[in-house]
Amino acid sequence: MPKPRPWSRPLADLVGAAIDPVLARQGFGASDIVLYWGEIVGERLAAMSEPLCLRWPPRGNNRGDLPPATLVVRVEGAHALELQHVSGIVIERVNAYLGFGCVGRIALRQGPLEHRPKHKASPRPPSAAAVAAAEAAAAGIADDALHHALCRLGARVLQPRS
Repeated sequence: MPKPRPWSRPLADLVGAAIDPVLARQGFGASDIVLYWGEIVGERLAAMSEPLCLRWPPRGNNRGDLPPATLVVRVEGAHALELQHVSGIVIERVNAYLGFGCVGRIALRQGPLEHRPKHKASPRPPSAAAVAAAEAAAAGIADDALHHALCRLGARVLQPRS
């Protein structure tokens, strides 16, 4: 007798099946490029860009070698030049992730991103106790610039985490 399936399933198991039909209309065969864009191109490039669609060239009656698709990427205006310069690397990474030469070129569309990366809050200043402990630890340093740098660093290191 087969084991009964649990009623609850992780949401991650359902997301791919839910968004794959929507992404298929955009030319994506699967949701991998959209879902794992940050892992494919790296955090820095993913923060300034997002994939929009895959545009496949028209296919004739010949079903032999299919020409590669064009990956359309939305990029914020100021970063378009940088992404254009590294487009060859992005193509290599996408093709390596998919396991075949799916993408032949990248078309950039400038505009605001739909997903805005969350910025980390700036750290709060170190407490007076951490500053005093750092001053005491760096008391024997004669060079003023080095002394101040070590005090700033020490105060951050000795700051209790909350």
